[in-house]
Amino acid sequence: MGLTPDRLKLLERLSQTIKRRLESFGMGHERFGLVHADIRLANLLVEGTRTKVIDFDDSGFSWYLYDLGTALSFIEHRPDVPELVAAWLTGYRKVATLTAEEEAEIPTFIMLRRLLLVAWIGSHAETELAQSQGVPFTEGACMLADKYLSRFA
Repeated sequence: MGLTPDRLKLLERLSQTIKRRLESFGMGHERFGLVHADIRLANLLVEGTRTKVIDFDDSGFSWYLYDLGTALSFIEHRPDVPELVAAWLTGYRKVATLTAEEEAEIPTFIMLRRLLLVAWIGSHAETELAQSQGVPFTEGACMLADKYLSRFA
């Protein structure tokens, strides 16, 4: 939705940059395995002090840090994203470690998720979610892509 020829070029460049970076990043067992792949607020149930994860239909094999990208679905543009990432990392580090190289790729996983959501919205234009996001979501993705590419391309 809202994909112009210029936006398509930008998102293709983004896709190629992400592909190159992830190929270099690798898929070693310490970085890649079974993930939920859709840990966004809509898939969390909070009961008192306990949080439960639901909706495992997207789960599969990916980079562990992809789940961080999914946790930021539809809010990647917010100014508090760095604080949200820091909070996620605090929790993550209670069960696993992250190398400096892994931490440096967090923006790649956030952009990967955003790019996949642009594609999902475009291919599910009839859904309420896609219609509620629509063209502004693609425009926002392009702004984020410009910022990402200026740093990582």
